[in-house]
Amino acid sequence: MSQSPPLTIREALSRAKKASKRGDNALAAQLFSAVLRQQPDHPVAKKAIRKLQRAASKQAGSEPAPREMEALIHAYNAGHLEAAEKSCRRLLGEFPQSALVNNLLGSTLQSQGRFDEAVKAFDEAIRARPDFAEAYSNRGNALKGLGRFADSVGNYDKAITLKPDFADAYYNRANALKDLGELDAAIASYENALRLRPDLAPAHRNLSALKTYEEGDAQIEILERLLSGERVPGRTELCFAAAKAYEDIGQYEKSFDRLEEGNRLRGQELGYNIDADRQLFAELRDMFAGEAPAAVEPQEPAAVLPIFIVGMMRSGTSLVEQILATHDAVHGAGELETMNHLVVPTLPRIDSDAVRRGYLESLDALGVSEKVVTDKMPMNFRWLGHILTALPEAKVVHVQRDATATCWSIYKHYFPDEGHGYGCDLRDLAEYYRLYEDLMAFWRERFRDRICDLSYEALTENQEQGTRNLLAYCGLDWQESCLDFHRTKRRVRTLSATQVRREMYQGSSQAWRRYEDRLRPLTEALER
Repeated sequence: MSQSPPLTIREALSRAKKASKRGDNALAAQLFSAVLRQQPDHPVAKKAIRKLQRAASKQAGSEPAPREMEALIHAYNAGHLEAAEKSCRRLLGEFPQSALVNNLLGSTLQSQGRFDEAVKAFDEAIRARPDFAEAYSNRGNALKGLGRFADSVGNYDKAITLKPDFADAYYNRANALKDLGELDAAIASYENALRLRPDLAPAHRNLSALKTYEEGDAQIEILERLLSGERVPGRTELCFAAAKAYEDIGQYEKSFDRLEEGNRLRGQELGYNIDADRQLFAELRDMFAGEAPAAVEPQEPAAVLPIFIVGMMRSGTSLVEQILATHDAVHGAGELETMNHLVVPTLPRIDSDAVRRGYLESLDALGVSEKVVTDKMPMNFRWLGHILTALPEAKVVHVQRDATATCWSIYKHYFPDEGHGYGCDLRDLAEYYRLYEDLMAFWRERFRDRICDLSYEALTENQEQGTRNLLAYCGLDWQESCLDFHRTKRRVRTLSATQVRREMYQGSSQAWRRYEDRLRPLTEALER
C-alpha cells in the first residue's frame, strides 16, 4: 500500500490553523511540530507552539515559565516599573489566574503609589492561591499606603498565620503598629522579626528608635557581631541603630564613632552635592524678588483652610502638628508630598493658579470632615513663595529651634528618603542651615506678617501660653485638650512618632553638648 506524500509546509500550516480554530490543539501541535522538523526556525510555527504550550499550562492552572518570571522580577528589581507592569499585564492575558504574576503586578503598582490598584491585584493573587502568605503581607503594605493601618495589621497577621517564620511580615506589622501608636506591640513585633532574621538591618534601626537600651542588652551584642564583619548588608542602618544603643548606655564616644561611619556610608549612597541646593535657593529668591507674581484672587474661598507647618527637619514640626490635630476642628494630614509634586516639575516657572487648584483638590481627596487641615512637610519652607501666592488664605507656622540642636538631631537620624543628603556631613549641614535661614529671612521680608515664627524652646518652657498663641494665630478657639496632645490617637509616620506620644519635656535642645568636642566642625561653621 503506497504512503501519502508528506505535507508541504504551507499545507501543514493551513491544516494546523484549522485544527486550532476548532479546538483540536493536539492535532494543531502535531502539525506545527511537523513544520518545525522541516524548518526549525519557522517563525509562525514557533510562535504557535509557544501559544499552545501556554494555553495548556493555563488550562492546567499553572504559572508562566520560570524564565519568564525571572525576567519579570529582574525588571521590577531594576526599577523598570512601567516595563514590569506592561509585562505583567501581557502575561495575565495568558495566565489570568496566576498568583505570582498578580502578586508582582500589585508590587509594581504599589511602587508607583497606586495603592488602590495594588490592593485589587493582591486580591486576585489571594483568590488564585488562598495560602499565599507573601500576597497577604504585600496587601498589608498597600493598605498602609492608603492609611488603613488597622486593616494592614490584619493582613500581616494572616501572613504570619500562614507562614510563622515570615520575618518581613513581622517587620511590616511592627511599622504599622508604630504608626498607630501601639509602641509596645510594635517593639514585640520588631523583636520577633529579628529573632527570625538577626541581620534585618531596618528592623534594628526602627527598634532602636522605640526602646531605651540597658547594659547587657542582647540586641547590642547582635549589632556588635554584625558590624564586626567587613561587608554587612544594611551596614549603614546598623550603624545608626548601634549609635542609639551606645548613647542610651552612656558610651558616647562609641556612639559618635558609629554615627560618623553611618553618615559617611549614607553620604556615599546618596552622592549629595550642596551646589545643587545653593543654586535652588538662589533661584527661588530670584523668582520672587522684584516684580514677583501677585497673590491669586480666589473667586470663592477654599472649603478647607490649610495650615503649613514648616522649618528644618527635627525642629519640632511634629509636636506642633500634634497639638493642632488634637483640636476638634483640625485634621492632621502629616507630611504631604503634594506641594513638591506641584512645584518641582514647573521650576523656575510660577503657575499660581495650577498650584492652588491642585493643592485644594488634594485636600478634598482626603475626604475628612474637619475644615482645617495641617500639612507638616518641613521642607515646604522652600516653597513658601508658591504657597502664599497661590493660597492667600493659608496659615504658615514656622517652627524654629536652636541651630546646633536642630543640626545635631538631623545628623544622628537616618532618613529613608533621599532628600536629606546635606545631613551626612557636618560642614554641609551647617551651610544648608544657613541657606535655610537666609531663605526664611527673604520670605519674611517678602510676605511680612503672613508667617508666624514659633520657638520650640519657648513652647516647651511655657506650654500653655505657647499653645494659646498658636491656636489664636490659626483662628482656632481655645481647647484645654490641646495641652494633652500626647493622648491623641492618630497615625504619625515621622521620626518623631514616639516623642509626640509623650508629655512635653524640656532639655532636648542641650543634648548635643555631650558631643561638644566632636561637633566642633559644625558649631564653628554655624558661628561663621
